[in-house]
Amino acid sequence: MLGGRPVFVLFGSSIVQYSFSNGGWGATLADIYARKADILLRGYIGWNTRRALQYIDNMRKIADHLKSLSEKTRVIFLSCPPLNEEMLRTSTSSTILSEIVRTNETCHLYSDACVALCKEMNLKVVDLWHAMQKREDWMTACFTDGLHLSEEGSNIVVEEILKVVKEADWEPCLHWKALPTEFAEDSPYDLVSSGGDATVNPSEWTIHRKIPWD
Repeated sequence: MLGGRPVFVLFGSSIVQYSFSNGGWGATLADIYARKADILLRGYIGWNTRRALQYIDNMRKIADHLKSLSEKTRVIFLSCPPLNEEMLRTSTSSTILSEIVRTNETCHLYSDACVALCKEMNLKVVDLWHAMQKREDWMTACFTDGLHLSEEGSNIVVEEILKVVKEADWEPCLHWKALPTEFAEDSPYDLVSSGGDATVNPSEWTIHRKIPWD
């Protein structure tokens, strides 16, 4: 949280970089937190912990660094999501890249390692590997290419992030319903009501959303 308005920094690889595409989870968070907080995208396609350091010990270093930035900094890790191996093999990227050897079981190992580290360090974590596979149709519904997330997959990410933020004992609370809306005061220039005798303040409206996020 910087100044008077919280800032959510989304840091990661292509799943983060693409989070503003195809009804992505980053774009959805930006909509949910409109006029309440800033969503800052820092996604780098092709990167991994060899580029942002190396895994477990390196994730620990990343967490320590983030926590050292400010006593107001809050950290949520997203674990490795599952993947559809067959869809990934037949996707467009398979004609561009060498043979892809990533497996869903490997993703499971990385996810469990991330969750265990977060428990050790008392950090908040979203276990995407298990959360996504709660859907019976996750293999076809959650991906655009077997790896990157579709709108349905992104909706699961948003739901799980909001759940963590809502339940966290952070002060101040960073759940979107707990944050003030900027410039929400009534104004004589607000929309005119259907009766024509009053104005309607639309500052808190969420009627445009397909999903009534909690």
